[in-house]
Amino acid sequence: MGNICRCISQEDVSKQPPKRLCHRSSSAPARWSRIRSSRRENTNLKFDDPVLHEQALAAAAIILQQHRGNGNGSLSFDRSASLRYPISNGSSSKKQSSLPRCYSSRARSSTDPLLQPHQLVNQDSKLDGLETYHFVLVHGGGFGAWCWYKTIALLEEGGFKVTAIDLMGSGIHSFDTNKITSLSQYAKPLGQFLERLAEGEKVILVGHDLGGACISYAMEMFPSKVSKAIFVAAAMLSSGHSVLDIFSHQADSKDLMQEAQIFLYANGNNHPPTAIDLDKSLLKELLFNQSPTKDVALASVSMRPIPFSPILEKLALSDANYGSVRRFYIETTEDNAMPMASQERMVKASPPEQVFRLKGADHSPFFSKPQALHKLLVEISKIP
Repeated sequence: MGNICRCISQEDVSKQPPKRLCHRSSSAPARWSRIRSSRRENTNLKFDDPVLHEQALAAAAIILQQHRGNGNGSLSFDRSASLRYPISNGSSSKKQSSLPRCYSSRARSSTDPLLQPHQLVNQDSKLDGLETYHFVLVHGGGFGAWCWYKTIALLEEGGFKVTAIDLMGSGIHSFDTNKITSLSQYAKPLGQFLERLAEGEKVILVGHDLGGACISYAMEMFPSKVSKAIFVAAAMLSSGHSVLDIFSHQADSKDLMQEAQIFLYANGNNHPPTAIDLDKSLLKELLFNQSPTKDVALASVSMRPIPFSPILEKLALSDANYGSVRRFYIETTEDNAMPMASQERMVKASPPEQVFRLKGADHSPFFSKPQALHKLLVEISKIP
């Protein structure tokens, strides 16, 4: 750079003709030629500015010194940046902060690999002083423990203990769904798990969809084992009501649930249905209208028929048992399977301690809003 600056002197500049564009064709306007000539001359004068000359030499010296001081002859590299550049201290830090850190104009999202999920949602996760840090996740009708895979990962990364239950005839449980005749039979794996808990040990139950009726049954049977119960777009029933009662209120000509239902008659067409399957072509619109495509694909090959008898059964819930457990409800605003009107009707009929709302979540928030759901679960666990 110094050699370049020495090649340009005031004398050379002064000897240059005032009009540099005179060799252009006569068709070019004279005014334009004068403007371009003036700009070229001003630019050359700036290169010869003594102050700029000194600054350029000083900057080159600093870069050379840092380059040598790095040891291996290469510049330091910030993994979060897209450019190689030296890191300096002092007044020059402000200038270097203006360097572009990536070439993409897309705002960094929560799924970018530079930040892991636990860095985003577990920064303030402290488990000291909690009554329990053990979550028990109970899936909804047709689902299995597999549907909680994102929630399991996030909670475990935050230090929580997590158990995901496969209800009878669901997930990898081999029992024939058509042979389930009661809610107690359907929820038997959950009951067996609670029975095996150590004396004085408590858990936080999380129920989704039909799993809400299952955790309600568990709260009635094992109230001393349950610290809190969280209903996520779930059937939260009053005593004497069934899950069928919920859907009967929301039935209309546009009800996707009714359109998607395929009744199975394992005991013959002259007998009541034994299970309900769901039309695969309507799964996305019904249950996963806000969920990633890969999760829809997972569900389409993993879901099993829903036992029909537990849907018909009316629950007997007492204030002494069921009523002694703290309840919380999480609403899903974009839910096509259990619309907001149905969720609010249940909340009004049997008010929980607190109601939370997941904006933009479909009926499967563990797919569509996993991090937001995780934050609410952690928040509820910390409510004294």
